[in-house]
Amino acid sequence: MTSFPATARRVRDESLSPRRRRSHLRDCLYHFAPYGFHATWHHLATRNRIPGDIEVDPPSLVRALGELETARALVLARAVAFAAQRRLQKQEGRRVPTTPHPWDSWGCHDIAYCPDPQKHPTEELSIVVERVLDTYAAGVDLAGRCLACGDENPRPGKACGNCGVLPGGYGNPV
Repeated sequence: MTSFPATARRVRDESLSPRRRRSHLRDCLYHFAPYGFHATWHHLATRNRIPGDIEVDPPSLVRALGELETARALVLARAVAFAAQRRLQKQEGRRVPTTPHPWDSWGCHDIAYCPDPQKHPTEELSIVVERVLDTYAAGVDLAGRCLACGDENPRPGKACGNCGVLPGGYGNPV
């Protein structure tokens, strides 16, 4: 499997057929899918108007990739900062992180997991991802609240009725 940047270059490569480029965009989701694979694909396809017949609008793939890359850059910056913080903590003799970030162990996936691919936040990916990361960084108690939109979630362990995000992420419902 190739890296996200290598796959992203193929999405932008106009010498490839639009169908092949669409396939490479989907491959990017194996590296970064904040809502889960299917919900992230649905979000990108609807928000960037990727048509079923991709020959009609090949630039829609680049628009979708741009949105995905912007959100990914936010996560990578936080991961780099977290790694630097952990190095300092280890030098000080603290082997257990003082501020664990659940999203860091998810490998850039399912930061705002949506179990229903058709129901996900409608805002731009970077806005939702930044909101979720800021919520974790602030140490806000998420009990009864959606980490993506902040609405009260009257159904513990179920996806938010407003935006479709599962509290606690994939496999960790609160």
